[in-house]
Amino acid sequence: MNNPVIDTLMNRKSIRSFTDRIPSDEDIELIVRAGQQAPFAYQMGSLLLSRDRERIPYRAPLYFIPCIDSHRHEKIMERRGWKLVQNDLLLLLFGIQDATLMVENMIIAAESLGMGSCLIGSVPYHADKIADRFNLPPRVFPLVGLSLGFPDEDPPPRPRYPLEITLYEEKYPEFNEEDIVRAMKIMDDGYLAQDYYRRLGAMIRLEDGRSETYSYDTYSWTEHISRKTGQWEPMPDDLIDQFTARGFSIPGYTRIEKNQG
Repeated sequence: MNNPVIDTLMNRKSIRSFTDRIPSDEDIELIVRAGQQAPFAYQMGSLLLSRDRERIPYRAPLYFIPCIDSHRHEKIMERRGWKLVQNDLLLLLFGIQDATLMVENMIIAAESLGMGSCLIGSVPYHADKIADRFNLPPRVFPLVGLSLGFPDEDPPPRPRYPLEITLYEEKYPEFNEEDIVRAMKIMDDGYLAQDYYRRLGAMIRLEDGRSETYSYDTYSWTEHISRKTGQWEPMPDDLIDQFTARGFSIPGYTRIEKNQG
């Protein structure tokens, strides 16, 4: 079946090299409007945009930063004679949904126009610096970065887990060792075939005195993601600090409670 929407979705991949071609203002408006048409809970997503290629990851011509925007929401509430009482944890959860769905629509819209993109997940750790640069008011939180432009490379799509370890009908399964090993092999063999981590030079260094037993001939996705979540950020202090600095309060967690515990 010839379905251009499905083809676009199935062939999406991250792009880290861009041509000098600049997307038109009409293209930008179309991509943003497509983002706005995403499903939403509170329509709490807003967008920052930079065209300063010297500061944009991978020197893309465009850099969007989708934000959780409670500031705008609260201005509308104020106009209606209401004051926000909902807790910030729930507000942030819905705001994350809104901004994430918006950026996914933007990615697919850009792909349909011949563009490529790469998401930058470390943005929340730099929320304070982004707020200074873009003069953000309180209660606006940068969620993710999106480098976007016309691709100067054509990598293959990256591997994904098999469907049987992704889709669970009626109840969550009890995985057996064969299920896990097969899923790991699909991911690892796929990335190794593309020489992905060697090309990026992206082997994560082992901490706590562990000895390295992998080379780029064997290092692949499951080891990479395990090192991230098995070594980094055991406590949320840095993120809590960023949320607090932007005017959000996370109920039930403070540095004092953690230090006392």
